[in-house]
Amino acid sequence: MVTEGEDDIEKRIVLTSPLSLEGDQSETDYRAPNLIHRIFSLLNTIRPGSDLTRFKLPPLFNIPKSQLQCYGESVYCVGDDLLSKCANGRTPIERFTSVIAWSISTLRPLMFGVAPYNPILGETHHVSRGSLNVLLEQVSHHPPVSALHATNENDNIEMVWCQYAVPKFYGTKIEAEVQGKRELKLLSVGETYLMNSPNLVIRFFPIQGVDWVGNVTIQCQESGLVAELCYKGSIFGRSNRKIRGKIFMSTSLKTIYEISGHWDRIVTMKDISNGKVTVIHNAKEVLSELKTPIVKDPKGLCGSESAIVWGEVSRGILTKSWEKASEAKTSIEETERELVRQRKSKGENWIPKHFTLSYTKDTGWECLPIQTWVPPAPIIVPI
Repeated sequence: MVTEGEDDIEKRIVLTSPLSLEGDQSETDYRAPNLIHRIFSLLNTIRPGSDLTRFKLPPLFNIPKSQLQCYGESVYCVGDDLLSKCANGRTPIERFTSVIAWSISTLRPLMFGVAPYNPILGETHHVSRGSLNVLLEQVSHHPPVSALHATNENDNIEMVWCQYAVPKFYGTKIEAEVQGKRELKLLSVGETYLMNSPNLVIRFFPIQGVDWVGNVTIQCQESGLVAELCYKGSIFGRSNRKIRGKIFMSTSLKTIYEISGHWDRIVTMKDISNGKVTVIHNAKEVLSELKTPIVKDPKGLCGSESAIVWGEVSRGILTKSWEKASEAKTSIEETERELVRQRKSKGENWIPKHFTLSYTKDTGWECLPIQTWVPPAPIIVPI
């Protein structure tokens, strides 16, 4: 429960510019420290015989924002309103290709050697862009499950995500399989689109880098349209970021369009029947000149907001006050562990505020929003 005053909460908030096409932030408020500096810092925090199961990443290895904020940015930080195009498409295939373009636009190039903060249990992130209202909550900590609910009453759109990463070490790389599902509903036409996310690969050898790779399926049961996309990573250290795929009817399995290009540049669609090629995604148009969120309603801020929870840590990173950033991060993590101990001693189970959470072996984790429509947020993205 948050007991501090509104003024105290507002002073603690730190909002930074969104990730850009270059994999850095689109303004000059953050630059990753020198890699050698980060490695020596990491070695200095590990002692012989240390219990690595309790090891926490030093702030030198963090970008100044939470993973919840990164998920949210992929929805509300865009230069073009692709979701409205999805809703306003005149035909099923026009809407379907718009959904594919929107799905591609949710990816951002990432920086090697740094990562967002791991959200604490119950952390939230609530931002609006025009009539699009986006709300995220960390609904589980072990495993780390994040839920997203976004609605746009003007375009009659609803979106629900429930996802969690399962990282595996393969010697020269770490691959995080992003499990869970993403659901987009175009309520005016009664269409629901189900899709998954590509996996995140962090390469250590022979060339360091971060890539989105793997297969993504997008399907609309109402229209019978299905897209299968394949994301490919770098080759011999050279940035590739290719995407290949096809659109077909689930009833006949006949391919009607072929998709190709680079997800961080141009993606085109070729009509098999006549050979016509159409650009469906231009990353420069969609992901350039992204605006930094701002506080519109200070009184509406709550203590669980990501930009407040991690505000002191982010401030320390931005000013390169590493000792202060480390102390602030340690305080957050120790408070979280203490709350876990208290709940365990009382036999209490934590319950999400904005979602219902369930798990089965067949379907995995399921997150259902409690509210029908997400209310306007105290934080907005200028248009």
